[in-house]
Amino acid sequence: MVKSGAVESGFLLLGVAIQGCLCCVPPHLIFIIADDQGYGDVGYHGSDVHTLVLDQLAGEGVKLENYYVQPICSPSRSQLMTGWYQIHTGLHHSIIQAHQPLCLPPDAPTLTEQLQEASYNTHMVGEWHLGFCRPGYLPTGHSFHSFLGSLTGRGDHFSYQSCDQAEAYGFDLHDGERLEMSSNCSTTLYIKRVQKILRAHDPRKPLFLYLALQTVHTPLQAPNHFLRRYSTLDNRPRRHYAAMLSCVDEGVGELVQELRTRGLYQNSVLVYSSDNGGQPLSGGCNWPLRGEKGTYWEGGVQAVGFVHSPLLKRKGKVSKALIHVSDWYPTVLSLAGAPEKGRGQLDGHNVEADSRTLALNSFSIWDTAVRPAIRAEYWKLLTENVGDEDWVPPRPCPGAPAVAGHGATLGPEGEVCVALQHHR
Repeated sequence: MVKSGAVESGFLLLGVAIQGCLCCVPPHLIFIIADDQGYGDVGYHGSDVHTLVLDQLAGEGVKLENYYVQPICSPSRSQLMTGWYQIHTGLHHSIIQAHQPLCLPPDAPTLTEQLQEASYNTHMVGEWHLGFCRPGYLPTGHSFHSFLGSLTGRGDHFSYQSCDQAEAYGFDLHDGERLEMSSNCSTTLYIKRVQKILRAHDPRKPLFLYLALQTVHTPLQAPNHFLRRYSTLDNRPRRHYAAMLSCVDEGVGELVQELRTRGLYQNSVLVYSSDNGGQPLSGGCNWPLRGEKGTYWEGGVQAVGFVHSPLLKRKGKVSKALIHVSDWYPTVLSLAGAPEKGRGQLDGHNVEADSRTLALNSFSIWDTAVRPAIRAEYWKLLTENVGDEDWVPPRPCPGAPAVAGHGATLGPEGEVCVALQHHR
């Protein structure tokens, strides 16, 4: 095991550095992922939703303002866990449906497997959505010491009933490999489990905690006291969505407070991320980005993300470095002092040392069409059906070909069609 007090590692591309804790224990790593949170759905991006905790954590850490994920759920999560694009894991088709015998490749070294080998205690709370057709494909089969949560991605937040077509209907709340009964709101339930894990954890041992919240994915449900905060919002989906996000914000605050209480905070690194863009028809907002979940436009793939840690040498920074969800795999292992093991070269880059110039987004729903989007430095290439646009764009280019290049130098408003100018 590499002693964190013996080295100084840095998020060099973030413009900051992580300094080792004198306690000589590798840092406790907390990764929080929110389901379907839109780029515009956080206070520091100008949202009407109250996210005071997230705003404070991001403001005291590093805001990732050039951070990309996949346009839908399972591909983003698989890349976090393996460091590979989904074309290498067989999960490029779409999300994993409950009736499909699909999963992470059993021979793929996962993030948690390697952290566990580096003496980390590994725990998962929340939504898995990476396959469950065999017991070995569950979170506990992928080196999580414990798991509480759902295996699919669209369950009721209070009853935990899940319906994925007629052949896949049932109860979806599991504690390890057994069913767990509860009537608590999913966010409340998951935060309580997180608190229990933190209270039982020995600060002298490194911890990896993966909190994969079901919120703010539909169905739009929230405790009444959060709904009352937004009684003046006329749009019902937006009101419920905002209440769910406030519940997330409060829960993250409780998690951080528990870290402080248990003496874990000073030696911790917390990463917050959404898994894809928001869905405007379900209350989400990606403004000022174009597009939504399931599209290759910026609103579908540019995510809310930040890093917060007392170990940061320089705080309150904004990073414009190009970072992709697959980068967390090698970066987290580097922070933990754990060696990388894998089949061939990773798609993810260690943001401590490597400069990424290209990011790939790709998935195909129910067909074999090649439909990737590639971001390369200041250019973005979109191919085939890139998905619906969700804001009125600048004047379109009539007669543009199926392959279109989009300049990304001016930010969201600069995502304009330049295919006709450069097409030969």
